[in-house]
Amino acid sequence: MKLSVIIPAYNEENTIVALLDRVRKVVLDADIQKEVIIINDCSKDNTEGKITDYIVAHPDLHILYFKHEKNQGKGAAIHTGIQGATGDYIIVQDADLEYDPEEFNLLLKPVKDGFADVVYGSRFIGGKPHRILFFWHSIGNKFLTFCSNTMTNLNLTDMETCYKLWKADIIKSIQLKEKRFGFEPEVTAKVSRIAGVRIYEVGISYYGRTYAEGKKINWKDGFRALYCILKYNTWSK
Repeated sequence: MKLSVIIPAYNEENTIVALLDRVRKVVLDADIQKEVIIINDCSKDNTEGKITDYIVAHPDLHILYFKHEKNQGKGAAIHTGIQGATGDYIIVQDADLEYDPEEFNLLLKPVKDGFADVVYGSRFIGGKPHRILFFWHSIGNKFLTFCSNTMTNLNLTDMETCYKLWKADIIKSIQLKEKRFGFEPEVTAKVSRIAGVRIYEVGISYYGRTYAEGKKINWKDGFRALYCILKYNTWSK
């Protein structure tokens, strides 16, 4: 069995090497193998140089590298990663060190134990460490999750989380359109409509960044997410 780890990267020269080191050191339960898929979304810094040097220096880590010739957004990078993935399971890993790859096994457990088809890693449940940051961001995340839940009839606590793990056949069967941060509500809406799908949620840690440290999402993305919740749960399939 194999886990494909999709890493969208845009101007992450300061963190990409540390992140890849963490992913490389993770030992997955049940002898599950790792495949790392990096998508450089037309970074303007030295992200590409850091990645190519890492690939040469660490031939033991199976890395597939893709590059967008123009910046398209996180969702588009994830689309590229899903298309290139060859694993039995697929997970998204941000390149900014906000999420801990050591917790891959937490998300894998409900799937490999035969209970789940999709697992969300929630930043709002469980006893894992959480950096204290922005009050209104947390309110916004919970509001978007609430709005999504009213449409999907799910009881998620963190729809906007980066950590989503799918059985590969499930995520590859979905036609995805959103190229930026609208990916999260779109994929949630479309997964929720799959007949018989089993969705689980596990608590994860969260080491959030400030804008000075490179955080990219903003209030405009929140309004886009709200639009996508309405769009993909009502008039657009």
